[in-house]
Amino acid sequence: MQAFPIAAAGIAAAADRFAASAARTAADPLADLAGETIERMTAETALKANVAVLKTADDMYGSLLDILA
Repeated sequence: MQAFPIAAAGIAAAADRFAASAARTAADPLADLAGETIERMTAETALKANVAVLKTADDMYGSLLDILA
């Protein structure tokens, strides 16, 4: 199943987006504060969605193992 590597890549991408936005805000706090805040909120939502995918895939594998056992 491809869910694990896809979700892991999504988590890494969201973390990178969050860190890049934070760095831009730290470098010039007043340049685009609203835009960067939205970028961080979007990255947070993406991270949460990918974590939910990981949890669901883990539950599915657990159910499959229970059925096969």
